[in-house]
Amino acid sequence: MYDLLKTVEYGGCSAKLSPKELDSILSKLVSPKSDKLLVSSDTHDDAAVYKLNDDTALIFTTDFFPPLCSDPYEFGQIAAANSLSDVYAMGGTPLLCLNIILFPSDKIPNEALYQILKGGQDKVEETGAMIVGGHTIDDFPPKYGLAVVGTVHPDKVITNSQSKAGDILILTKPLGMGIITAGKRLDEVRDEDYQRALDYMKLLNKNGAELMQKYNVKAATDITGFSLLGHALKMCKASNVSMEIDSSSLPVLAGAYELADMGCLPGAAFRNQDFAEPDILLKDPDYNLKMIGFDAQTSGGLLISSPPNIANQLLQELRDNLYPDACIIGKVTEKKNKHIELS
Repeated sequence: MYDLLKTVEYGGCSAKLSPKELDSILSKLVSPKSDKLLVSSDTHDDAAVYKLNDDTALIFTTDFFPPLCSDPYEFGQIAAANSLSDVYAMGGTPLLCLNIILFPSDKIPNEALYQILKGGQDKVEETGAMIVGGHTIDDFPPKYGLAVVGTVHPDKVITNSQSKAGDILILTKPLGMGIITAGKRLDEVRDEDYQRALDYMKLLNKNGAELMQKYNVKAATDITGFSLLGHALKMCKASNVSMEIDSSSLPVLAGAYELADMGCLPGAAFRNQDFAEPDILLKDPDYNLKMIGFDAQTSGGLLISSPPNIANQLLQELRDNLYPDACIIGKVTEKKNKHIELS
């Protein structure tokens, strides 16, 4: 089978534009306003939410990127899981999906395209949603993702703007996915560590969304290309709070710390650092753990802002339901001079 990893320099969510540059561009655009638009781009949340009636709101999102692994089928699975994640981060249920495909038919065998689409279809079917069409463009390198429509009760929308002082921060998946992928390109990562990273990227945030709804969580975001610290910063700004994060408590994929210590840090980590670090008070964190905090994740975990009275029960259920590495990584405080304190 064709090795997709040979087609790219940056794959997965590491291929995103710099968040600093993107913020500068988006700040010049006016967001639409409507009483039915429950969540728009104003707070840089995971998806838009539109109220249809008193019982149903639509969640609408899209995501796509170049390959971050060699196998086309696994690439399709990961890209689909990543696209679906925004719906889960807002506590919703995926309903319909459209394929977004950029593929160079004259450079890569069409069997690879079939495997990409098959991987995406199988992952979507795992959720109970349906792929009902899509759009293709001839382009190199290949890129794949989904546009996704989901549903949620209007009163149960989980957003990045409802984090409260006193909340406990829970992260459901380990960090280091971008670093592990970079290590694979350099042939510096153990096969078992690389496969574990891929398996986590294929893991849906579906169970996490269901548990957030069970415990009436109001604030969360999923950790993708802008890194843990970048997405945490966006949550702080949207909620007008600050966060204290303990770098020593961060769950980290096996092999990622060693690679970071070798200097195997993707360019996206430095772009995320340039964006977020001015709003972070550094309280002598371990340098490698700090940079892992800036590492771009693909189909990463949920950062949950949990009310303190249910945090331990929620954490235990997360660990019992497909997220054994889920950890408490800090807490939310009243707004301080800096949005994040990283120790």
